[in-house]
Parts: sequence; C-alpha cells; structure tokens
Amino acid sequence: QVQLVETGSVQPGGSLSLSCTASGSIHAIYTMGWYRQAPGLQRELVASITTDNKPTYTDSVKGRFTISRDNTKNTVTLQMNALKSEDTAVYYCNMDVRDRTLTYKPYWGQGTQVVVPS
Repeated sequence: QVQLVETGSVQPGGSLSLSCTASGSIHAIYTMGWYRQAPGLQRELVASITTDNKPTYTDSVKGRFTISRDNTKNTVTLQMNALKSEDTAVYYCNMDVRDRTLTYKPYWGQGTQVVVPS
C-alpha cells in the first residue's frame, strides 16, 4: 500500500508552500502533480512534473506557482506566490506509482484547504 501525505506552510509575504510525500510499498513514482477543486467546480489539474523534471501549468497559475520534486524523498512541492482569491480551493497531490507488486495506479493525498481572502 502507498500513502500520500500533504503538508502546508505559510511563508512571509503570504506565499504558501504545499508538500506531498509518498511512503509505503513503492517501486517507482512517475508523474507527480497537484490538482484543486473549488466549491461547485470540477477538480482541475494545477501543475504536474515528469520524472525528468519537466513541469506543466494551467494558464491561470503560470508565473505564480512553481512545482518541483525531490525523488530522493518521494516528495512533490507546490510553491504558490501572488495568491488570488480565485486560488481558493482544496488542493490534492497526485502521483502515478508502481508499487512493489508492480501494480501501476494513481494515488491521491488527503487534500489541503487553501483559502485566499478577496
């Protein structure tokens, strides 16, 4: 079994950093990403990063959010700067994992509520 645990921290200036660490029966982790779901809306992909560190971003966060990964720690981080009220949502990390039985499937974090006042 594989578990993803999200943590968040507020930084000086109002920036927010979300981290997600995978643990358990891991053989390999492929694409990592962050999704968000605002009330009444569908879950959307915010950013993702491939095994060779190529990031992609949804247009609304380009230039403000940065995704990174640390393969030695099975961790993906989303640095969120210049936050806007429309960034308010529950954020979920996602990792495509092959476990030690060689089963390949996506795993999700528990979700982190981000509220940005308008």
